[in-house]
Amino acid sequence: MKKVSVLLKTMMLSTSQWNIYKYTEDKKKKGRVVGNAIGMVVLFIMLMGYSIAQCIGYGMFGLTDSIPVMCALVISIMGFFLTFLKVNGYLFNFKEYDMLMSLPFKPRDVAACKFLYMYIKSLPWYMGVSLSMMIVYGVYSEASILTFLIWIILTIFLPLIPMVAATFLGFIITKIGSGFRNKTLGQTVITFIFILLIFVLEYGLQYAGRTGKMGELMGIVSEATDSVCKWYLPAKWFTGAVGDLNLLDMLLLIVISLVIFGVVFVIVGSSYRKINSALKSHGTSREFEMKDSKTRSVVGAIAFKEFKRMTGSTIYMTNGCVGELMCLVAGIAVLFVDIDKLISKMLMGAPITKDMLTPAIPFIIYFFIGMVATTAFTPSLEGKNYWIVQSLPISKKTLYQGKMLFNMMLTVPFAVFGSITLSISMKAGLVSTVLSVVLVVLLCAFSTTWGCVCGIRHMRLDWENEVEVIKQGAAVAMYLFPNMFGTMILLAATVMLGTRMNHTLILGALIVVIGVLAGLCYKKVMKLCE
Repeated sequence: MKKVSVLLKTMMLSTSQWNIYKYTEDKKKKGRVVGNAIGMVVLFIMLMGYSIAQCIGYGMFGLTDSIPVMCALVISIMGFFLTFLKVNGYLFNFKEYDMLMSLPFKPRDVAACKFLYMYIKSLPWYMGVSLSMMIVYGVYSEASILTFLIWIILTIFLPLIPMVAATFLGFIITKIGSGFRNKTLGQTVITFIFILLIFVLEYGLQYAGRTGKMGELMGIVSEATDSVCKWYLPAKWFTGAVGDLNLLDMLLLIVISLVIFGVVFVIVGSSYRKINSALKSHGTSREFEMKDSKTRSVVGAIAFKEFKRMTGSTIYMTNGCVGELMCLVAGIAVLFVDIDKLISKMLMGAPITKDMLTPAIPFIIYFFIGMVATTAFTPSLEGKNYWIVQSLPISKKTLYQGKMLFNMMLTVPFAVFGSITLSISMKAGLVSTVLSVVLVVLLCAFSTTWGCVCGIRHMRLDWENEVEVIKQGAAVAMYLFPNMFGTMILLAATVMLGTRMNHTLILGALIVVIGVLAGLCYKKVMKLCE
């Protein structure tokens, strides 16, 4: 354990933003650290606000006793998904593998250290959710100081079991995927299948709960969360320890979490070196055939380079293509379902018809496509090899035009397909369909250029793991949240205007607005390249 603590301390210090701010003399780096901190604080406040609002609803309907269960479930779900999405990149196939494995550490020590690193990095988010819910619970239940103390202590251990479960699942997927000749593709396909199953399960649960009035719905949710305790023991132990001050439940949660952690990492450690070595190796073909080399324009070559980088990284593919995959699935599904019934179920019986939603088709599709733009993180992915790009006889404008071209090639086909199939399903006219396609292409252009603005302005090249820029980068956060809220506002405004104005006029006006925004963002990218 001493070796693990030494390695963990070194990793924490080497990636500490505070260390960068404290010791660097580069004002740009200091500004970037401050910007990242402000962004994280904003996200943290939003998460706490959502948690408080959720628990106030429980308290108002007299369901205070269900708050601890909800807290346990939310933290467990967060822990599972945040860990599952980071396993490939943090625990397996990470950049500094050769360096770490050359040190006098056992494979299981390295694996445990990488897991604990993920845990410590995520713990503030778990604590934020937990403390928010604890405050509301304390207000409505008038709990004692001992209850608060137990709540805080158990929050430290509550994420361990779901995180270990996600790690073990990722271990299985990685072990299976490492046996494929194209390892990245194999892991990506398995991961996408799992994500689709989760979405199907989530929709099924939402569909089951969309009945009755608000109070009845809260009652259904409360019964559902309480019933979870019967099979999800950590939630039961947490609830018993907090609600009834049961010492046995408290000890069970702590001891069993630690035991499961130890057992799983003995298992993972036994194959850790073998799996990572397989992931680092490259298969070779026995057959070789000489062919003519293809020629591409410089911009096209850069776009192709981005494509090869994406297909060589599971993290890149699962983040950059999940929206396109969901758009493809949704686009096919709407051709075989009753769209009126689907709208009624999705909107919980709200008086909104398909005719009202017709002008909003591009924004519905954009929710799938536009929530992630590869241009938000590809500038940072150059990392420590950025000097190679700088030394090439190409301008920065050409470099980023190639990156933007790749994002357009990735998003536009799926966006156009989804827009056409949804227009057919909603029986939109030919003119509306054509305008919707034009608008969704312009939305892809805006997403591409705005993402590139964020990617250049918040570029981070000193990363040790690509997860840090693809999932946790300041550029991705700065791209995502204004884009998401802006899309929601435009979607709602389009639906409201659709009841009073001609749909062609609405779509035409939006085409002009989005086209101007995309043009301004492209101009900003070119200016940043000077």
